[in-house]
Amino acid sequence: MIEFSAADIAALTGGHLSQGAGQNPTLTVTSAATDSREVLPGGLFIAKPGEVTDGHHFAAQAFGAGAVLALAERPVSGADGSDLPAVIVPDAVLAMGVLAAEAVRRLRASGPLTVVGITGSAGKTTTKDLLAGMLGAEGPTVAPTGSYNGEVGVPLTVFRADYGTRYLIIEMGATKAGNITYLADMVRPDVGVVLGVGSAHVGEFGGVEAIARAKGELFAALGPGATAVINADDERVLAMRSRTGARRVYFTSSGDFEAADGDILTAAGSTTTPEGHPAFDLGLPDGTSHPVVSPLLGLHHTANLLAAASVGWALGVPGERIASALRTQAAASRWRMELTERADGVTVINDAYNANPESMRAALRTLAELGAGRRRTWAVLGEMLELGESSIEEHDLLGRVVVRLNISKLVVVGGDNVRALFNGALLEGSWGDEIQQVPDAEAAERLLRSELRPGDIVLFKSSNGAGLRFLGDRIALAPDAAGSPDSVPPHPANPIQPPAASPDGTAPRRSPQP
Repeated sequence: MIEFSAADIAALTGGHLSQGAGQNPTLTVTSAATDSREVLPGGLFIAKPGEVTDGHHFAAQAFGAGAVLALAERPVSGADGSDLPAVIVPDAVLAMGVLAAEAVRRLRASGPLTVVGITGSAGKTTTKDLLAGMLGAEGPTVAPTGSYNGEVGVPLTVFRADYGTRYLIIEMGATKAGNITYLADMVRPDVGVVLGVGSAHVGEFGGVEAIARAKGELFAALGPGATAVINADDERVLAMRSRTGARRVYFTSSGDFEAADGDILTAAGSTTTPEGHPAFDLGLPDGTSHPVVSPLLGLHHTANLLAAASVGWALGVPGERIASALRTQAAASRWRMELTERADGVTVINDAYNANPESMRAALRTLAELGAGRRRTWAVLGEMLELGESSIEEHDLLGRVVVRLNISKLVVVGGDNVRALFNGALLEGSWGDEIQQVPDAEAAERLLRSELRPGDIVLFKSSNGAGLRFLGDRIALAPDAAGSPDSVPPHPANPIQPPAASPDGTAPRRSPQP
C-alpha cells in the first residue's frame, strides 16, 4: 500500500481525526485490513459493521497486532479504555472506496499502471488467476485474493498495490444495478472484460436482461483510450459493444465470427483431452496460431482462457508468451473444478464455491466426459441460491440434465429447497438407487464413505452458502481412502483447510459476489 497520513485520509474522506489521531496527524499507514487478524505493523484497521458482528469491537486487538490508525464510524478504544487514533467517517465502506480511488490516481501519476477489470456471471476468478500468472511474468502484478470483487474487496485489492506495481487486476461482482459503475469509477480500468451473462443473482436483478445491463456498465465506463474485451459467443455480451467507444478485442470459439471494428482471437478445434483438459489452437489477430493444452479442467474454461489471451494481446504480450502462460497456469483459487486423486483411485472434483444453472451444467458435462461410460460418476449437488421465482424450474431442469448426461449416481443434499432437483431427475427417468436425497452434508458424507469405490469420480457442486465445498474437502482427504490420513496428500496447490470465520465479521463481505 502507498503511504497515507491520518490527515490525508481525513481530508480525502471528509472525516475528522479522533483525539488520539489529532495529536499526531502526520502519522502514516502502509497497509490496510478489515480483519484484526490480518493487520500488519504500521497498518490501517478499517472498523466497519459486518454481517456477523461489528469491526469496532475488535479495534483493540487490531492495535495490539500493530495497527497505528483506524478508519471507523465512531470512536474506538483500547483495552485500557484509552482513545485510539482514528479517522471517523459516516460510512467506512464508502470511505474505503474514496481512499482506493485516490490510491489508483497517485499510482498512475507516479508511473505506468494498467488496470484490468473483469466481470461476468461465471469465470471471473479463473480468468483473474490466468491473468495474474500471465502478467506477473511481464511485470509486478497485483490481483485479488480469492474472490474479492465487491465494494469492500476491490479497495482491499487496490491497497495491496504500491509504486512498483505495473498491472492491477480487479474482479468486479454485482448484485444490483450500479455496482459495476461504482467499482469502475473507483479504479478506471484500462481494459474491461465481460465474460458472459448468466442466471447468477437473477432473483435480485429481476431477470437476465437486467443482469446484462449491469454487466455492461463496465464497457460503458471505459474511456476512449481503453480496451473492451468482448465474448462474441455470448449474444448479450456481444450486444454490449454499442455501449462503448473503446477499442474492441473479441474472442470466440466459432470459426465464422467476423467483425470489422476490432481484433479477433479464436480457439480452433476446441475440445478436451481424455483427462478433461481444454485443448485448442489459439488464433491471434496477427495470423499466427499456437497450440494450447491447459491444466484447467473442463471445456467451459476455453472462454476464460481466450479472455485472458485477449487481455494479453491487448497489452502487447507476445503470442508465444501468451500461449505459454495458458499452457502452464493451473487453477490458483480454491473450490473451482479442484481435482484430487485419492490414493484408493477415487477422483474428487470440488467445484462448490459457487453455482448457477450455467456453471452447474458445465461441471456436469465435464463429469460425464471424464466418466464416458468407463467409470462410475457421482454428482453431489446442493442448492443454487438467489434464483428468485425461477428457482423451482431451474432445479427441476438441472435434475433432468443429470439423467440426460447419464451420470451414474445423483445425491441431492438438502430439504424442500432442492426437492425440485430430485423430482426433475425422477421424472426424467432415474430409478432405483441412481438418485438419493439426503437432508444434509453429514448424511451425504456417510453415504459416500460407505458406497464410493476405486475408479469412481465424484463432483461436488452448489452455491457457496450450501457449504458442500467443505464436504468435498473431507471426502478428498477421507482417512479410509488409503488406510490413514497421512497417506492422502492435500491438493498440491491448495492445502485443504476450511478457513475460520472472521470474528470481526469483516472479510470482504457486503460481497463476494458471483
